Amino acid sequence: MRMRNRSLWPTNIVLLLFLFSGSISSQNSAPKTDEKSEAIIAKAIQNLGGDRYLKATSQYGRGKYSVIRDNAVISFQTFSDVIVFPDKERTEFKGLGVKTVQTNVGGTGWIYDGDKEVVKIQDEPQVSNFKRGIRTSLDYLLRGQWRNEATLAYIGKRPSTLGKRNDVVKLTYTDDGASVEFEFSDDGLPAKAVYKRMSADNEEVTEEDRYAQFVDVGGIKAPFIIDHFAKGVQGSRINYETIEFNKNIPDSIFAKPSNPKDMKKDLKL
Repeated sequence: MRMRNRSLWPTNIVLLLFLFSGSISSQNSAPKTDEKSEAIIAKAIQNLGGDRYLKATSQYGRGKYSVIRDNAVISFQTFSDVIVFPDKERTEFKGLGVKTVQTNVGGTGWIYDGDKEVVKIQDEPQVSNFKRGIRTSLDYLLRGQWRNEATLAYIGKRPSTLGKRNDVVKLTYTDDGASVEFEFSDDGLPAKAVYKRMSADNEEVTEEDRYAQFVDVGGIKAPFIIDHFAKGVQGSRINYETIEFNKNIPDSIFAKPSNPKDMKKDLKL
């Protein structure tokens, strides 16, 4: 899963299932950024595994996705999430005997609705949400994919917990002015991503993805817990049980099925 907000997930989580996406783009023509921000990014990359993190080609994770209300879990689904970097992702959910599959490849996508047993092409808002999830992801920042698309700036320190303060860097995209702020703890680990979106009521909503329980998986550290907040209230949690990197993933699992009944079978890799 990618370290990012998964806007196609139930109740607008994100596609946070991202941990990781793509290789670093060429930096020859990248916009200039301040040295403080670059140093924070470099430290975070090293803490997450250095070259092993940057060179990961795929990620396969499984776990539970929980919906939270009033600080209590009101429902959950099991999930499996497959990513081939930089822009292929397939996520399967199971809950109450119903299966849902969400798949994106670049600017296209499809969804299997197990309740109705139909496969639908994602509409423009759904694909746009997926793309927005990528741009607000931690991986997009650390892997340098924002270069030539956005500017990076150091914001300063922000209060965290128990008297501690996080370093904050901000990405601002040049095409539409959208921005996302990333916080890093004193030990250099990612702490959260903060960004805004417009609700269906045309209200600006501040959202956060908070990262916790970093586990070393073959030399790569990944957050096994990602909590999603909107307006300061927690709405969901992604809790990984297993993660595998660099697994061989066939392209066929991302292809839109011709027969919806084929989707009833469990994905086996």
